[in-house]
Amino acid sequence: MRGRPAKVLTVLAVTGTLAAGTAVAANSAPQTSGRGTEIRNVIYLLGDGMGRTHVTAGRDRFYGAAGKLNMERLPYTGAVATYAVEKDSDQPALVTDSASSATAWASGVKTYNAAIGVDSYEKRVVTMMEQAKAAGFATGNVSTAEITDATPAAQFSHALLRGCQGPVYSDAACLPKKADGSYETPPKDKTLITPIAQQIARNGTADVILGGGLARFQPDDQKALKAQGYEVLGSFGDPKLPTQTADSQRVATKAELDKTRGRKVIGLFNRGNLTVERAKAGLPAGAPQKQEPTLAEMTRKSISLLGDAQKSAGKKAKGFFLQVEGAQIDKRSHANDAAQTLDEIKAFDDAVKAAYDFAKKDGHTLVVVTADHECAGFNIIEKGSYVNAEAATPPGNVDSGNTANNSTPSRTASGAKDPARSSGIVNGSGADDAKNFGPATFRTPDDPKSVKDGSADASLWLTYLSGNHTGADVPIYAYGPNGSAFAASQNNTELYGKLYRSLFGKAPAKH
Repeated sequence: MRGRPAKVLTVLAVTGTLAAGTAVAANSAPQTSGRGTEIRNVIYLLGDGMGRTHVTAGRDRFYGAAGKLNMERLPYTGAVATYAVEKDSDQPALVTDSASSATAWASGVKTYNAAIGVDSYEKRVVTMMEQAKAAGFATGNVSTAEITDATPAAQFSHALLRGCQGPVYSDAACLPKKADGSYETPPKDKTLITPIAQQIARNGTADVILGGGLARFQPDDQKALKAQGYEVLGSFGDPKLPTQTADSQRVATKAELDKTRGRKVIGLFNRGNLTVERAKAGLPAGAPQKQEPTLAEMTRKSISLLGDAQKSAGKKAKGFFLQVEGAQIDKRSHANDAAQTLDEIKAFDDAVKAAYDFAKKDGHTLVVVTADHECAGFNIIEKGSYVNAEAATPPGNVDSGNTANNSTPSRTASGAKDPARSSGIVNGSGADDAKNFGPATFRTPDDPKSVKDGSADASLWLTYLSGNHTGADVPIYAYGPNGSAFAASQNNTELYGKLYRSLFGKAPAKH
């Protein structure tokens, strides 16, 4: 591990990133508005890892089969294909990660998994947030993950590898490997191997930055932010110490966030990712995690701060561009923890409501809600059934001669289970056990009041295919001027062009 490369810090200005080209997204729809109003603001919300079934399960759990999540109330709906490409090529990689997917909508290019703000050939590409900032829009980036994590990072940094977050530099985290196992030669553009935290603290791309990841930053980052006029909530540490710890750094709190009226603010509320809502709810009242704001609270505050910044700009005001990520849907799906996944879907949907409520009052705001990819093959299975991974002997196909293999497997509800691969009905307490493939069961508003979570009587039975991402398309919802442009089956790179047209009223420039 090495210390900070001081010589690279001068290359991190927004003006430098705008020198890079960008790809135009095919099929970018023209700017339209059902209300005949101009678009001044765009709020782009991401449920990380949120597939179609995540949405359905969230609806069933909290509102019942006939209910709707807030995102489902948005009038325009569509689907998004999420595949990435192999490095140094345009060969599709059918399952994306968050970094390549975020780069696709932020910059309009397909890239390799783990890449942030560069194309598959390691060429830096300009981001939507950089362009909005340069054009005079207020900008915000909010996440329940570390703010240096892939999804937020792709809007205001550029890195060959998503793991190059900081606080220190290492070849392993920042340089891709060659076929022989050695590391690539460092690129001429040193920004691409500068830890993401350092980039964020110096390029001024986002005016409002809220999330986790304080441990990624150091006191010199706080100094750099303050020099640009940021109000820094909490403390990045003691400059006299060579290494910062939980004792030397102080996380921001919701109380500090509530009080701030700054035009430029950064608040990091946890040294890592923010605390999952289900775990936070179970903590005693005095627990420090209770001082973390919810995603909905961060969303409302960001909208307020960005709006105030535009009001103070007077006739020069353009509007704002805000990205909001509900990151823990993905992280808890990786763990196959259905209980926490459901609560994170609800927390994200509450943030959608905050954006939707503002947009309805404002009349000049486009709200787009989607995901970067699906995670873990989340499935709703029939009550009383269980998955193939649990079977001591996989069920046979009733119609074995059918090449389409689409007949009903032969199985009874009381069929044998494999004790090595199934821990039973509830997976909440054993979610970190890879052997736990048992369905998780949850009551819904449609169930009798006597029904409990974890019981066989609960109507919502959930299971997972794996612990990793899948290549499934993800849903997209939109509201407001130009919202109809997103009511399509589209590629994730097309989102960049549609967002650009919405904000700027014209197509983005080609390479």
